[in-house]
Amino acid sequence: MVNEENSEMQSSYNEKDKIVLELMDSTDSYLLLMNSLSSSLREGWLELASARHSMGASRISSALFDLKSHSAATTLQLNHQDAGPKSEESHFSLCKWASSESPKSCSEEAKFEEDKLLQKKSNSPKVLNQDGSSNSVLEEASEVPEATESPRTVEDQARKERLKSLSVFGVLVCPKLRAAQSSFETALETLVEVANKRADLLNAYDQVREKTESATN
Repeated sequence: MVNEENSEMQSSYNEKDKIVLELMDSTDSYLLLMNSLSSSLREGWLELASARHSMGASRISSALFDLKSHSAATTLQLNHQDAGPKSEESHFSLCKWASSESPKSCSEEAKFEEDKLLQKKSNSPKVLNQDGSSNSVLEEASEVPEATESPRTVEDQARKERLKSLSVFGVLVCPKLRAAQSSFETALETLVEVANKRADLLNAYDQVREKTESATN
């Protein structure tokens, strides 16, 4: 009887230690991401200041911004994932550089649609020709346009949108301005990672609090 109680206590302690270690690990990762975010933003602002100094204040000014209403080139998506019987976790994902002609498209969606199309092709029935060769039904439907773009096309689209966003500052822009754009894009990606890690941190904290309250009662 005593051995069973000791075994249960030891198992409870191990579970508490695991949760506390997850909380500490999430806290450490969160602080590292915040430091990386601060570094990316600092680098971006310095490069932007350098570009403004090289090109002149009149070339890089808020007066040149297009204030007309237009679709966002980058959006944030929120997904909810099950984290247990009583809770769920929020997961953020970034959809970058959607085409101005097709605002709903982004690299992640294009990759998902491409994988789905390839799977549909592999599972589609085959049609036997008179010469013995076989073609899939999807290949026979040549009038149906392709649903997605290739990864190469998506990358070219992102590059095109990056250049388009800088075109407001002129045809020939300073390399420092392109570097600043890259730094701020990196900072945006890091900010999404910070949001996801913060959600993990809060979830781990709630678990530690529940274990502490159950132990004191």
